[in-house]
Amino acid sequence: MPAKSAAQQKAAGAALSAKRGDTPKSKLKGASKSMVESMTEKQLEDLAETKRKGKPEQVQD
Repeated sequence: MPAKSAAQQKAAGAALSAKRGDTPKSKLKGASKSMVESMTEKQLEDLAETKRKGKPEQVQD
């Protein structure tokens, strides 16, 4: 599933980095902190690889 906003894509990238062990989980904040626990590496890859061009910074629900 592609990211809906640039913020979601960035958070997924940070969570993916932590899940792979490249970044300490203690450095995560906000959405990325919950993403690392609730999503698989494949799901995070799908979100993180979304292109940011044309995406809003944030999406209001």
